[in-house]
Amino acid sequence: MDAASLEAAIVSKGNEIRELKAAKADVTAQVAELKKLKTDYKIVAGHEYGASAAAPAAAPKEKQLTKKELRILEKQKAAEAAAASKADTADPSKFGDAPLVQSRDLPTKKFVDVATIDETLDGQSFWVRGYLQNCRAKPKIAFLIVRQGAFTIQAVVSESADVPKALIKYADDIPRESVIDLYVTVKLPANPITGTTQHNAELSVAKIFTISKALPVLPLQVEDAARSDTLVFAEGSDYVEVGLDTRLDNRVLDLRTPANQAIMRIQSGVGQLFREFLYSKGFVEIHTPKLLGGASEGGANCFSFGYFGESAVLAQSPQLHKQMACACAGLEKVFEIGPVFRAENSLTARHLCEFTGLDLEMAIKEHYSECLDVFSELFIYVFDNLNARFKRELDIINEQHPFEPLKYLNPTLVLKFDEAVAMLQEAGIDQDLLEDLSTPNEKALGALVKEKYGTDFYFLDKFPLAVRPFYTMPDPKDEVRTAIMTEPRKGIACNECRDGVTRTIS
Repeated sequence: MDAASLEAAIVSKGNEIRELKAAKADVTAQVAELKKLKTDYKIVAGHEYGASAAAPAAAPKEKQLTKKELRILEKQKAAEAAAASKADTADPSKFGDAPLVQSRDLPTKKFVDVATIDETLDGQSFWVRGYLQNCRAKPKIAFLIVRQGAFTIQAVVSESADVPKALIKYADDIPRESVIDLYVTVKLPANPITGTTQHNAELSVAKIFTISKALPVLPLQVEDAARSDTLVFAEGSDYVEVGLDTRLDNRVLDLRTPANQAIMRIQSGVGQLFREFLYSKGFVEIHTPKLLGGASEGGANCFSFGYFGESAVLAQSPQLHKQMACACAGLEKVFEIGPVFRAENSLTARHLCEFTGLDLEMAIKEHYSECLDVFSELFIYVFDNLNARFKRELDIINEQHPFEPLKYLNPTLVLKFDEAVAMLQEAGIDQDLLEDLSTPNEKALGALVKEKYGTDFYFLDKFPLAVRPFYTMPDPKDEVRTAIMTEPRKGIACNECRDGVTRTIS
């Protein structure tokens, strides 16, 4: 059918439907037929039924603007163009890559450490330098996690009259782990921020500069290396553990994790507290040689090397020099913090080729219990002050590597070797009275002592003479025992020697 025939059929079908509707009859079939006719008409005629095939009507005539309206419109367009240009153009006074630090000018900026930022600094403005740990950016706002040492804080970049959108884009483009400077104002968040160490304050960023840009892709992400053991090792966890080889191959990155930063600070704190206490007791710090002509504790586990045509060894202990300084030179009380070298061909945590030793030596007046008292006070001083002065660092470590707080008594528990053997035997563990404790038995004894006495730390006294070095003094009341004490779980040891005149303990 042509268009004219279809148009006539549509008119006829429409009349039929109206008549049926007037008679209140069913028109479903007729309506369907009408729709089909209109569809066919559109195909043949090229336009809808009822629409004209002529050219479309002309658009309505645009309203003519007055001169005043034209001037206003031009100003608006100019302002929009300027704003767009400003948003897309780098402002060197607000953000960008900083030039190399060459100490050209004296310092003028006020920097504040992240660790000290809290709610008491609300409203204050200053500079912060740290690593960019993470950035989550949206078109008009970005959230940054800035890390300095073991401490982290949230920084917010929000578009405003003073903060262009380009600054937000720049922040998002900075490679993670780059060193950045931020000019900030402290704000109080509506709720504590749980993802950072600084919970009660956040930083509103006005300026941001990159001091040292990191590579876009790093061997490991600090955020991954810092993830809690609880999350990594949870059943069904999707998190992947950062392997030990990866950590050691990229140690400078691994050391950036808050937990490792805290561990390094606590390690430093142990040395500080060790010195503080011993200085207060009249001890003198000495520095003994580490290149020796012979072994100080037997030569089986020494590192040997050539020394200008002669043989020498790395010091495995400051033992002999401490005794000479203390007993023979009249210093009476000495200590040293220094490296120790042992040729221990082993892979256990109890056998290290190199470690830092904390050694002390003191003359005694009548009985080695004088030294036990000093040792007890020393360790309690260290433990108490670690808990008090390094609580934040302990909390940070606990977040990644959960642990139970150390339990200890004041004064320290002194357990006789015979009592320890009896405890092991009562628990069904084989242990001879005249033999040294094996590693499994040491661990088992530690658990038994904690259960019975409520302490992780204790001294073990009166070891069998046969398992101690030749210079160990026998117990005058029991020739098979020694005047010695040691704490096997923590690796602390001291003994009594005698040259006929002076007794020393080390």
